[in-house]
Amino acid sequence: MIPPISKILFRHLVKGPHTMRNVPPPDPDGSEELARALGETVRARLGRSLSIREVDAGSCNGCELEIHAVNNPVYDLERFGIRFVASPRHADVLLVTGPVTVNMAEALRRTYEATPGPKWVVAMGDCARDGGCFAGSYAVVGGVHAVVPVDLHIPGCPPSPKQILAGLLALLDSVAAK
Repeated sequence: MIPPISKILFRHLVKGPHTMRNVPPPDPDGSEELARALGETVRARLGRSLSIREVDAGSCNGCELEIHAVNNPVYDLERFGIRFVASPRHADVLLVTGPVTVNMAEALRRTYEATPGPKWVVAMGDCARDGGCFAGSYAVVGGVHAVVPVDLHIPGCPPSPKQILAGLLALLDSVAAK
């Protein structure tokens, strides 16, 4: 039998909100410092914000969930001068996830060509490196490098937000070294 709504309401009023339990301590793994270092490096190298265009070339959406996590209030990349843009014409970095499917190969190639230089391509996740668990499928061309040149690979299935931050920092460091 389902309890009446008044009992449910009373129980929740007495116990308090569920969201206040088990609140994680702020920045337990140093992500704040990593994001701050990334923001400072972006401003020092580019003199402006870093614009990223995310391209899903056929992924399972695991990497996209981590990209959304890096944009949530915990990490909040935009406060450090890193933003995601809707058009490749406004992007500095193409962040490509998933294996490149046959149907997405031409779209990825055109997106790359539409991105103004200097431009960098980051292959995010194991699938973007070599096709991952989808490698060998009739519907998959392969990793991102099979279609466009790749400047950096962020490993993981999927990579954590901290790995994404570290990868973007490594990209900017490699750009400065060149």
